[in-house]
Amino acid sequence: MSFSSIADFESALTELPGPDQAAIAAAEARQAQLTKPAGSLARLEDIAVFFAGWQGREKPRLDRGRVAIFAGNHGVAARGVSAFPADVTALMVANFAAGGAAINALAGAAGLELTVVPIALDRPTEDFTCAPAMSEAECLEALSIGAGVVTPDLDLLVVGEMGIGNSTAAAALCARSFGGRARAWVGPGTGLDPAGVERKIAVVESALAFHANASGSAFETLRRVGGREIAAIAGAVLAARRQRIPVMLDGFISGSALAPLAAAHPAITEHCLAGHCSAEPGHARLLERFGLDPILRLDMRLGEGSGAAVAAQVVRSALAAHAQMATFAEAGIAGGA
Repeated sequence: MSFSSIADFESALTELPGPDQAAIAAAEARQAQLTKPAGSLARLEDIAVFFAGWQGREKPRLDRGRVAIFAGNHGVAARGVSAFPADVTALMVANFAAGGAAINALAGAAGLELTVVPIALDRPTEDFTCAPAMSEAECLEALSIGAGVVTPDLDLLVVGEMGIGNSTAAAALCARSFGGRARAWVGPGTGLDPAGVERKIAVVESALAFHANASGSAFETLRRVGGREIAAIAGAVLAARRQRIPVMLDGFISGSALAPLAAAHPAITEHCLAGHCSAEPGHARLLERFGLDPILRLDMRLGEGSGAAVAAQVVRSALAAHAQMATFAEAGIAGGA
């Protein structure tokens, strides 16, 4: 799937397939017959039924899951909005390739393959306090790059990111999409001190003022105050929806990719699970807007898809219990729960 025009992107957003209701009913009926009190596995039961609906089968599986990490550089990083310099993005991409990052270990532990996609690291986006971050062509390219990592053989897509300065873009995306003062969405990111957070708030406020009279469409918001790696996540999540592949979101930044889409089309998050709620202050507020209850709350704030990869192990447990437990009839127990 690719997006050759804004019309392609907007058309895809208005034609969102839903889950298989028959598979949901079959999975719920199976849950009612498993050897346990009704509802006793709580959220694990919900996850199994969720996957059944999107995979279209009574017993969903996780044979092939992919973590897709997108990396991009941001012109706004020059305004001192991160505790780390911009060249760390490329260094971390090299670390991913060498197998030395947290996501390498966590994806492996969860039995997920890892794909790392750096996007034009030698060409940072424009400083969005004084220009759109991307041209229309650049944003469409990033959306298409994201969509290109999604293949129909996947049972789960986990999305993550790397990009110095991208929590500033995330805050701007959320504020422009859902409203509220910049202060409500801005956090310390990679570890800014209080003065740094105030500087970051001022940068987001400046960006919102500069783009105030521009179109508020999903595409325009993404290209004006987003980033290449964030747009790629949006493209990947949209492509996964078109193929009914469940998506596990990571933290604030990966979630912010959906903020402009969800503001116009709230149903875009229906095939998504929130892997965790991060320590970044705006993340809980964003998940509330999406109507998503995080699977984990571990106070993580690394990014890279790390929290989502850990949550994928909970999914494996949910699907194992759903598929492998005996029914009351199989166990020779009369009467059910």
